[in-house]
Amino acid sequence: MTLALLPTALPLVFPTVADVLAAQSRLDGMVVRTPVGEYPELDRATDARIVVKHENLQRTGAFKARGACNLLLSMSDAERARGVIAYSTGNHAQGVAYAARLTGTACTIVMPDDPNPVKLRAVLDQGADVLLHGATFDDAREQATALAEASGARLVGAANEPDIIAGVGTLYLELLQQAPALDAIVVPVGGGSGAAAAGLVAAAVAPRTQVIGVQSAASPAAHDSWHTGTLVQRQNTTRAEGLAVGCGFEVTQALMRAHLTDLVLVTDDQITAAQRLYLTGARTVAEGAGAAALAAVLADPERFAGRRIGVVCSGGNASAEELLRALG
Repeated sequence: MTLALLPTALPLVFPTVADVLAAQSRLDGMVVRTPVGEYPELDRATDARIVVKHENLQRTGAFKARGACNLLLSMSDAERARGVIAYSTGNHAQGVAYAARLTGTACTIVMPDDPNPVKLRAVLDQGADVLLHGATFDDAREQATALAEASGARLVGAANEPDIIAGVGTLYLELLQQAPALDAIVVPVGGGSGAAAAGLVAAAVAPRTQVIGVQSAASPAAHDSWHTGTLVQRQNTTRAEGLAVGCGFEVTQALMRAHLTDLVLVTDDQITAAQRLYLTGARTVAEGAGAAALAAVLADPERFAGRRIGVVCSGGNASAEELLRALG
């Protein structure tokens, strides 16, 4: 399928399924082949047949470790010697810090002020330097970009990175091997690396499987960019940290426009309700972004009823505040 390119001043580089297969080999032993689970209570709540891919059990607690490890392993020794700088609300930060520790690469992470304490401690425990800057993901992104330009370190974004998308694609290869014949896969969207990777892999190995993205209505930049075909900036106020992105990105948007069936919105309260269902119905912990895919299925029962649906529980790094809210 032809990629619908969005306006950009730079030539875009897109990963291929061959890159995903290479990443799968490269990541052997560095990431976990996470399990899938099926739960009667989730099926009853949705009137669908739900298959959960438990990336909340991945190293660092989220799928981001896959992409970060693939990118750093793809860098040359000289590139790694200059260090890396990343910006994140948390899970991408943990993934980059984890990959940097394994490869002996100096790493600085810029996070917004007042980060999730669980994620902040995890980044520090990996040995990365942390700089807190600004109120939002976008503030952190601007500061990290300036630091990288000044220092010569490699800026590692979470979206416009073909090697990251290829690494994330290994998750969807696994899912489609573990649970063939899915009618649809629902994927949370922040910057879009997960949905871009899911669409790329499904188009190649399971073309009858729909891929549907889901984003918080409180931070709808990717949703609006996808529906309009133009990169846009939007309010960025969701409490689901992994979805808290205020702009669209060229590479992920182009891949999503080529391969996604739809990109939908849910409210933060619907995400919290899905976190509660994971806790009570599957006995598993999901942070807000990790529960967004299930929230989308719960929010549109007519669309998903009777179908076999893969949902990615993409992160388990929930704060105590999140868990108390979900159970309140």
